[in-house]
Amino acid sequence: MKPLDPRLLRLSRSARGFIVAATGTGVLRTLATIAIAWGIAAVVTLGVDGVRDGAVPAAVGPALALLGGAFVLRAVAAWATDDLAARAAATVKSELRATVLARAAERGPGWLVERSSAAFATTLGPGLDALDAYFGRYLPQLALTAVATPALLVAIALGDLTSGVIILCALPVIPVFMVLIGLATQTLQRRQADALARLGGAFTEAVEGLATLKVFGRARRQVGRIGTITDEYRRGTLGVLRLSFVSGFALELAASLSVALVAVSIGVRLVDGSLGLGAAMFVLVLAPEAFAPIRQVGADFHAAQDGVEASAAVLDVLDDDGPSDRSPAVHATPAADALELRGVTVRRADTVIGPVDLRAGPGTLVVLAGPSGSGKSSTIAAIRGAVPHDGEVTVPGPSGTTAAERTAWADQRSRLVRGTVAENVALSATPDLADVRTALGEAGLGLDPGLPVGSGGSGLSGGQAQRVALARALYRARRAHTPLVLLDEPTSALDAEAEAHVVATLRRLADAGHVVVVASHRPAVVAAADLRVDVAASGAVAVTGRDGVRA
Repeated sequence: MKPLDPRLLRLSRSARGFIVAATGTGVLRTLATIAIAWGIAAVVTLGVDGVRDGAVPAAVGPALALLGGAFVLRAVAAWATDDLAARAAATVKSELRATVLARAAERGPGWLVERSSAAFATTLGPGLDALDAYFGRYLPQLALTAVATPALLVAIALGDLTSGVIILCALPVIPVFMVLIGLATQTLQRRQADALARLGGAFTEAVEGLATLKVFGRARRQVGRIGTITDEYRRGTLGVLRLSFVSGFALELAASLSVALVAVSIGVRLVDGSLGLGAAMFVLVLAPEAFAPIRQVGADFHAAQDGVEASAAVLDVLDDDGPSDRSPAVHATPAADALELRGVTVRRADTVIGPVDLRAGPGTLVVLAGPSGSGKSSTIAAIRGAVPHDGEVTVPGPSGTTAAERTAWADQRSRLVRGTVAENVALSATPDLADVRTALGEAGLGLDPGLPVGSGGSGLSGGQAQRVALARALYRARRAHTPLVLLDEPTSALDAEAEAHVVATLRRLADAGHVVVVASHRPAVVAAADLRVDVAASGAVAVTGRDGVRA
């Protein structure tokens, strides 16, 4: 594993700034450490001289002042490093999440469908939260090691060359241990990252399908399934901790033996008088400090590996330069006065849906009919530019606008968020309440716009949530004057009376000059179509007009 992924520095300005700041605080801590060692040596030497002479030397006061100032400087530098680390972790996580979400929006659902949505969400959520240890402990210690180790080694060699040579020979033992331990933990850390993704995926999938599971009496079985995955993750975590403790013990043992060699050498030379007390004290205080940074960075490296794995997964996503499937929707297209599909085919697993050829001008209600799973939603997605497809799609609208700006859309899933009904309809914290009430009325829903809604539409029935999603599309069509309105199964959860109201709304919307495309298998919706597109289970498509003649 790399101790520092250069891609992280390249993508995040905050990470680069933090490395520079951590290096600066590391310089201050190193200087303070050398000053502390010199102050301790000076105070002890002066104290011995004072006992011999029977008087306190005048230099004791300045030495104590220097010692106190060095302790304060080291404490302030350590506090500054921790504060900078906390701020950097929060900022970098925010930058990475925003960048990944922007890349996902750019690539579109066709790119996301190849990935597990639950694992993707887990990586962006609790996965990146593990960067707190990476920035809070590992990177500051890495910067301190890069600055402090050579500086302390030079200071020790200036105080006593023999001790400097001993430490220089013993120091490489710790990196060798670190490499061996890192190789041993690499597979274990990756297994833990995969286990966390599986746990998050299992929990998310269970929550998303909870209503269906309760209907079929399978909800409680998910408790055992999630419990099994949780136990697997718990055992893996204990294994990581066990290995971390063992590796920490190995690093401590190597450092302690090395310091013991220096201490024995100094003791022998103090006895024979070849080394002075001041130099001996200075080297003895600094010897553990010379091993401490590299020893600590080895221990922190294992604690930060969850963050390293999560950031590596995110950076791999950002490095994916595969072709975008959203280019027609995100780039300005020429003006058009009708919806045109020319030889449009969508490949889904082993089925090819299409080709679809049609032209629908303003005032046309197009219905995609067919059994569930035949490919109606895939065709809607192709019109939106959300999935890769063959053929050409022309969306009506003025020049200089993108296909997304010309389209209002409602999915068959309501996708409601925590907030009020008005905020869900307008997708804004400052909705136009008059237009919200109009859209709700057109959807046949008499809800109070200020009614709170929970995440996923909790607090509303299935039919109410579906009509809120429909009202969202109607609100956008009214506010943004979108020529094209796409609706995927807008009446699947409605009774006959509510469905008739929605069908009448769609008819009025088309008569107002919009091109309305609806995917539905409900007879009432199909009967209202001006242009009917029948999608068979085999993927074959037939287009007929209102009079039943093939279009």
